[in-house]
Amino acid sequence: MNPLAAAQVAPGMPASRRIPPLREWLAQGHPWALALYAGLASFAAYSAMYAFRKPFTAATYADVAGWEGVIDFKIALVIAQVAGYAVSKIIGVKIVSEMVAARRGVAIVGLIGLAWVALVLFAVLPIAWKVAALFLNGLPLGMIWGIVFGYVEGRRTSEVIAAVLCASFIVASGVVKSAGVWLMTHLQIGEFWMPAATGALFFPLLILAVIGLAQLPPPSAEEQAERMARPPMAAEARRAFLREYGPGVAVLVFAYVLFTALRDLRDNFAAEIWTELGYAGVSEVFSASEIPVAVVTLAILASLVLVRDNRRALVAIHAIVMAGAVLIGGSTLAFQFGALGPLPWMILSGLGLYLGYAPFNAMLFDRLVAATRRAGTAGFLIYVADASGYVGSVTLTLLRNMPGISMDWLHFFIWLAYATAGICLSMATISLVYFMNKFDK
Repeated sequence: MNPLAAAQVAPGMPASRRIPPLREWLAQGHPWALALYAGLASFAAYSAMYAFRKPFTAATYADVAGWEGVIDFKIALVIAQVAGYAVSKIIGVKIVSEMVAARRGVAIVGLIGLAWVALVLFAVLPIAWKVAALFLNGLPLGMIWGIVFGYVEGRRTSEVIAAVLCASFIVASGVVKSAGVWLMTHLQIGEFWMPAATGALFFPLLILAVIGLAQLPPPSAEEQAERMARPPMAAEARRAFLREYGPGVAVLVFAYVLFTALRDLRDNFAAEIWTELGYAGVSEVFSASEIPVAVVTLAILASLVLVRDNRRALVAIHAIVMAGAVLIGGSTLAFQFGALGPLPWMILSGLGLYLGYAPFNAMLFDRLVAATRRAGTAGFLIYVADASGYVGSVTLTLLRNMPGISMDWLHFFIWLAYATAGICLSMATISLVYFMNKFDK
């Protein structure tokens, strides 16, 4: 008898300790049923989080009365939120790595609840304090990804689940910005109250998604044998991993910093980029450009589940990252020479970006942990990379707004796309050679 089923019917067991029926069904059912369920639940949870993080970027906040900062008000908001997000990632290296499974659901709801309170403060505080409110908004949200990913890592179908999860931050960003524009244009909600209103719309989805995630059974014994056990990872275990594989991790993190900077620029200033491309006020364009990217990215990344050998999977993931870098550079070059229109270019460059960016958030480090045969959590490596990536994003945004730099957002994005394509292609090649040599020895 399945151990979960035995536990379900064990005589004398208190009702509070019996296995929930849905969890038992998921544990006993077909692996693809579990993958579909886990993918949809994690997709819903992280998509809901985006409604508390990204809607403010749909507004331009132009000519804000009372703002006397040395940089544009919206840029100050973006920097403040990303700075809070970066600090959250640094904290998350410890918190996410050491969090036990039973605390994940409460942590997700509690952290996002704090982020919503910060959005209310953003609406009611004086202009100068609104920037601080966005910092407080980003501070709890940076840990949500690692907590959600903790539910799905270390499974035989983790690539499929993670691909669906990664699709959330591609699709959700456009959807919640479209929702924000709709609230402002159709319900006449002001641009300062719009972020809190958007978050409130998605709160029921968040609760349902977290309840759904809580029903997931832990990885089976067979999955732990194939992908390694994923217990909380103490400080000494984290240090030991970096002592053994630090150079390769450092090269990957450097590439991820550039992918993150490009992705954040494209995401946070999408309204400005689309305006410069001739799509001002077209709310549908945010979703129209992201949904095709999400579908293709999901299909490519999910196909990695067919590669059972962890070393071969690691090679395949590096190849996908390299292909993404080439697509970013090639599509941008085609756009500049007039071979691609604005919408096809944004779709293709977005596809290349997310083929390079998304694996770092899930399957790359999940497979790396499995290939090293070390028990631990991929969330630790994800947060080492994320902390560095968002610090880099803040630095780049500040660089763009230094005195003497007057490049518009569209051309700054093009310049960064070329730099990201060239450098990340080189870094992925170096990383692949390093890890293959390391494993051979």
